[in-house]
Amino acid sequence: MEGVLVLSTKGRVFTNAVFGPVARTLVRAGVSPDAVTVTGTVLTVGVALWLLPTGHFVAGPLAITLVVLFDSVDGLMARTLGRSTRWGAFLDSTLDRVSDAAIFSGILLWAIDRDETAVLATALACLVLGSVVPYARARAEGLGLTASGGIAERADRLFVALAAVFAVGLGAPVIVLVVALALLALASLYTVGQRTGTVYRQTRADAQEAR
Repeated sequence: MEGVLVLSTKGRVFTNAVFGPVARTLVRAGVSPDAVTVTGTVLTVGVALWLLPTGHFVAGPLAITLVVLFDSVDGLMARTLGRSTRWGAFLDSTLDRVSDAAIFSGILLWAIDRDETAVLATALACLVLGSVVPYARARAEGLGLTASGGIAERADRLFVALAAVFAVGLGAPVIVLVVALALLALASLYTVGQRTGTVYRQTRADAQEAR
């Protein structure tokens, strides 16, 4: 889950400065980047499904953010070793989906317990559409096309969702979370549309060239 919350060059510099020594220490100890990837996912899932459903909306986002930031160590380790494998990229991307699902499922379970229908509906929409966004890209790439970009990249979705949860934990009304999740769902839907349009234009161009 390399750089999930690293949204700028300054953020990457900060991550390298803070976790670079940790990455080098783990490499010297013989720990593999894959082990860090799996461990980070397990911790994220555990924290998300433990703290969020029980309403720990301050401790939960903070703990998840720390785990996700630490999980950027796997990418730093790969660069330290001088090898970034296709297997590592596949594992990282696949487990990212598991972590994302756990976070939104945690919010969803809290909404069910508190009978917060609006949060339930918007969290479910984020959970479903959040899985379609990366699928659209992966399916396009599997066909030899490109479908990257969009306004709802993974880092953006997680940052907004966790920030809204944290705000509610500090006393903001639940409507803040509802609005944030609704906007995320709409952004995800728009991103799917963007990627679909990109693929359509590429296939149309291919068809015209074939004539």
